[in-house]
Amino acid sequence: MSKKEKKINVTVNEPIHLDIPEDEIWTYQVEGLAAPRINQTPKHYNIKKVIFVVTIVLAVSLSCFFSVLTLRKDTFEFEQVQNGYAFTRFSNTGFITELEIDYVTDVEYELGNPDPKTNFKVVKDKTKPVTEVGSYVLNCDEKVQIITIGAGVEKVDSKAFYSCWALREIRVDKNNPNYCDVDGVLYNKDKTELICRPCDHDTYLAEKYGFAEYDNNGWRIEPAAEDPLYEQYVRDVMTFVVPSTVTTIGEMSFNYANMKNVYLPEGLKVIETLGFFEIPLLENVYSYKTDSAVEDSHYVSDEALGTVYNSLPEGLEYIGSDAFSYNREMKYMYIPASVKYIGHNAFWDTVYKDGKELKGIVKMNVAVSEEEFESTVEAGNDWCPKYDYLLFKKSIDVAYSAQRQ
Repeated sequence: MSKKEKKINVTVNEPIHLDIPEDEIWTYQVEGLAAPRINQTPKHYNIKKVIFVVTIVLAVSLSCFFSVLTLRKDTFEFEQVQNGYAFTRFSNTGFITELEIDYVTDVEYELGNPDPKTNFKVVKDKTKPVTEVGSYVLNCDEKVQIITIGAGVEKVDSKAFYSCWALREIRVDKNNPNYCDVDGVLYNKDKTELICRPCDHDTYLAEKYGFAEYDNNGWRIEPAAEDPLYEQYVRDVMTFVVPSTVTTIGEMSFNYANMKNVYLPEGLKVIETLGFFEIPLLENVYSYKTDSAVEDSHYVSDEALGTVYNSLPEGLEYIGSDAFSYNREMKYMYIPASVKYIGHNAFWDTVYKDGKELKGIVKMNVAVSEEEFESTVEAGNDWCPKYDYLLFKKSIDVAYSAQRQ
C-alpha cells in the first residue's frame, strides 16, 4: 500500500452526558471521584496556614538580613595596593557626618534596633592602613561635614571629594608627611598646591566668625546686602586668600564654592582643569604681590597683602579647561603675557544675553598682541567666551595688547 493509500483509523467517542439534578449540581458525586468539598475546611488547613505564614516571615526576614549585608558591604569599599589599602568608594548610611580616613573601615548594624540614626557603629581594622584615597570616593555626598586624613595617607586624588555638598572642613593629622590643612582647606605638605577648598567651607567660616543663623528647616540664612554687617560678612566668609606659597591650584579645587572674591598670589603658575568651576557668586579675581609670606586665607585688607591688582597674576603660565566656566557674575578678565596655555572652554558661559544686553565678561583683555598670542599661546577650542547670536554662538571681542585696569 502506498503512502497515499494509507488510511488512519480514528475512533471518535460519543460525548458523555451526566444527568445531574439541578439541586445537586454543587454536591453531586461522580462514581470513582472524591466528593466535592463545598463550604468545608481543607484537611490540615490550620497546619498549612501556619507553615505558609512562617515561610513568608522567614522570606521577609532573610530579605532584610541580606539587604543589610549588602549595605554593610557598600558603605566602605577598599582595594589592597602595594603599600596598604586604597579607599575607593563610600556610600553614606545617611547619618555619617564625620569621616576618618586612616584604616580599613566597616559598618556594623544592630539588627534589633530600627532607628537608622543609632543602629550602626563604625569599626576599624588597625592592621590595614589606608595609604591612598581614590577619585570620586565621596562623589555628591550630602551628609559628611568633616573629613580627617590620617598620618599614613600618601596619596589623595584631586577628585576624591568632588561635589561633597555638606563638606565644611578637611583636617589632616599633623604627623602626615604628605599633606596638611590650613583652616580646613587641604594642601600638599609644603603648601605649594591647593588641593581642595570644601564646597560648604563658607558655613564653617560663618560659624567661626559669628554669622551662622539657620531657619526652621536647618538652612543657613545669609545676610542680605542691606544688612549693616553685610560688608564684614563678605570679607570674613565670602572672600578667600590663596596663600603666597601656592604655585598650583589643583583640579576641581574650588568647584561650586560659595564666595564672591578670591586673591591669587603672584607666583602662581598653574590653574588646573575646573579649578574655579561654577562659582555662581564669584565676582572678582584679584592678584597680589607681597614681599612677606601670606599664610592665612582670611582676608583683612588689600594693604595687608601688598600690591593688589584686578587680573590673573603675572607669572601664571597655565589655565586648564573649564577653569572659570559658568561664573556669570565676573565682569572683567585680564590674561597676562606669561600665559602659554589656555584649555578648552576655559571661560565657557561667563557671558550671556539679558534681553538685548550682554552681561558678564563682555570683552576679553589680553596683554600680548594678536600675532604674539597666536604664535606663543596654545589655546583650546572655544577658550574665549561665547554668547547666543541668532542661531549661532558668537565669541566676545578680544582686546589684544590691552592695559590692565
